[in-house]
Amino acid sequence: MKRCPTCNQPVERPDNPHRPFCSERCKLIDFGHWADEDYRMPSQEERPSAEEVGQQRAGTDEGD
Repeated sequence: MKRCPTCNQPVERPDNPHRPFCSERCKLIDFGHWADEDYRMPSQEERPSAEEVGQQRAGTDEGD
């Protein structure tokens, strides 16, 4: 039997309109976590190295 990812209660009916959650309340709680950015998808974004940041700053200081 599947369990609600929010409250861990059993989700008994396969025709439940809130699946995989047990209720609208649990569904909205989960949505709130996503909206507050409590959950995040991993990304492949690379952060610039300290050397690259230094070069970028040096380039922007010229010509001021």
